[in-house]
Amino acid sequence: MVAVSDGQRSGPAPTAAEARVGEPLLSLALATMLEDVHAHSGAVYVLRPDEPVLEMAVMAGLPRAFAAPWERVGLSAPIPVAEAARERRLVWVGGEEDMARRYPRIAVVLPYPFALAALPVATEATVYGAVFVTWPGSHPAELSDRERDHLTAACDRLALRLRRAAGKGRPLGHEADLLAAPTSGVAGTLGTVEAARMVARLPYGLISLDLHGRIGFANTAAADLLGAQAGDLLGTQPWVSVPWLNDPMYEDRYRAALISQSVTSFVALRPPGEWLSFRLYPSTSGLTVRISRARAVAEMVGSLPRSGRPPSRLVTISQVLSLAGALTEAVGVSDVVQLVADEVAPAVGSQALLILGSRGGRLHVLGQRGYPDPRVVERFDGLPLSERTPATQVLDSGVPGFIDSREQLERLYPRHRGSPDGFAAWAYLPLIASGRPVGTCVLAYAEPHVFPADERAVLTSLGGLIAQALERAQLYDTKNQLAHGLQAALLPHSLAPLPGLEAAARYLPATQGMEIGGDFYDLVPTRPLAAAVIGDVQGHNVTAAGLMGQIRTGVRAYTTVGQEPQEVMRSTNRLLIDLGAELFVSCLYLRVDPARGRAVMARAGHPPPLLRRPDGRVRVLDLAGGPLLGIDAAATYPTTEVCLAPGAVLVLYTDGLIEYPGVDIEDALAGLGEVLAEGGGLPLEELADTLVEHSAAARERVDDVAVLLLRACGEG
Repeated sequence: MVAVSDGQRSGPAPTAAEARVGEPLLSLALATMLEDVHAHSGAVYVLRPDEPVLEMAVMAGLPRAFAAPWERVGLSAPIPVAEAARERRLVWVGGEEDMARRYPRIAVVLPYPFALAALPVATEATVYGAVFVTWPGSHPAELSDRERDHLTAACDRLALRLRRAAGKGRPLGHEADLLAAPTSGVAGTLGTVEAARMVARLPYGLISLDLHGRIGFANTAAADLLGAQAGDLLGTQPWVSVPWLNDPMYEDRYRAALISQSVTSFVALRPPGEWLSFRLYPSTSGLTVRISRARAVAEMVGSLPRSGRPPSRLVTISQVLSLAGALTEAVGVSDVVQLVADEVAPAVGSQALLILGSRGGRLHVLGQRGYPDPRVVERFDGLPLSERTPATQVLDSGVPGFIDSREQLERLYPRHRGSPDGFAAWAYLPLIASGRPVGTCVLAYAEPHVFPADERAVLTSLGGLIAQALERAQLYDTKNQLAHGLQAALLPHSLAPLPGLEAAARYLPATQGMEIGGDFYDLVPTRPLAAAVIGDVQGHNVTAAGLMGQIRTGVRAYTTVGQEPQEVMRSTNRLLIDLGAELFVSCLYLRVDPARGRAVMARAGHPPPLLRRPDGRVRVLDLAGGPLLGIDAAATYPTTEVCLAPGAVLVLYTDGLIEYPGVDIEDALAGLGEVLAEGGGLPLEELADTLVEHSAAARERVDDVAVLLLRACGEG
């Protein structure tokens, strides 16, 4: 029995509507194109008329499963075929490192040596779709003029045919994929019966795989080495039918051989202890696999001390995808460094890492793990990008650098001879995001380490993922610094000393959004009196913070000119309405007379303050008040006079201190009062910390939190 491709597409069968194509227009054009430029695989995409999506209509040379993630791609997707259609130009990718650097999403899934060209299928007026074709990794790094001209002309001809088809109302749909089918017969691809007998007598195993990886022929030696009956193997994939070959790495070698059209090999352990060598010889119709006993490997493994650890291997696709998912969770730069240290470095066998940023023409150390002497990495901090070092060179060129040994490092960079870091091999990965360099990732290895082509591709792809995470983290850190700087500029740097009063304040930004908000407080000395204000502008953004600054300035101005509390509130309300901000503000304003031990308060929709009397009793002050500021220009704000005896503590706060999902506000106020009653005798700074620490709402910080404490000390 010989497995033979049925010539049908590997994806779902086309619908009846899709099948009304007449002659296979796209298939013929693609086959001609591949033959003209000696490419070994390719696909034609059509642009859907109802959405900006490219849909694969036909694929040739390789099973559709190889391109499964890109059967439907958005026109804005960062992949060559979408870029070609979007920008109406030829996109050339010269090899695996070029692919990993420019299109890490593809390199993660296909980390193999191959070249690719993508072209638009378009007339001057209309884009109908796009085409990609691929060559083995042996293709030169540049596309020849002949290949460029043939591909461009072929796509132009196809566009004209598609325009005519559209003019006739003929729909463009899926066509049967073009896969080379092995020759059928008694001996399958091996030709005559005598040839089959000859193969059967060989002392090593031979199997034939079709493009889908299914076994079409297996000689007796192959069946014996695999430990299975030949009949049971036919029509199956070896990594499915042979249990000890059920490892993604072995299927990966089959994919690598087909895509690169290069001989690949691997060794596998057949339990309990027999090592077998597999050598894969690809062609455009499938693969021939030679299987033999790997005695040299068995002897080498047998002579090594047993460490109890399984043999290491390259990061698998599933691991890379897992690492990519983890990197999306990193928030700040320190998170990226920690995550790379915890997950990426161990996965690739690295013992140390260094993340360098680029700013102002110099390198800056963003973080390191695994270097026993911090002074080793300090030499990178402030290093000019013009210096000839591996870290600067890869950042300047955008091409990763892999150094197998210290001898190679000293040969390429003689100045490093006198600055050992204790490691023996390095991978220098340029971190390029959004088309600009953001830094360099250095992975260091304790022992000399050879970086094969597939490992280089995976590491380069990881560099692209790290770069994107680092760019996001740097933007977050910058935004965070801006938010905190703006908030600090708008709030008092210190509390002004007031006659007869002690004061302490705390501000905590919300942990959601921009970590900047509109909560504010202030103290205004107006001897012999003193004024205090606390408020909350609606929102957690720059607009709220900016309006908060204007409100705080207005309150200070109205206080300084001597307005009474109710007038300060009315003036501030009119100011807010005149500004046209369409945001509301809650506010509590008070004027304190320490000599009389009295405080006059006005409230605009703000939570009531708490008062701890000198005897330790606490009560919530039920103050008269008016509506939120910014609602009614004619609103009035009545005042309430409160006794503030020496030793009394007044707690002003915003709603972020007491409002928390699932907690009743009355219960939260009662709990806050208990903490105040118990700790009211503490120094005011300690009391402020205690009140914040005991608040569930403040711990979660769904909202901004501002707290202002005043303790009466008598006349100053």
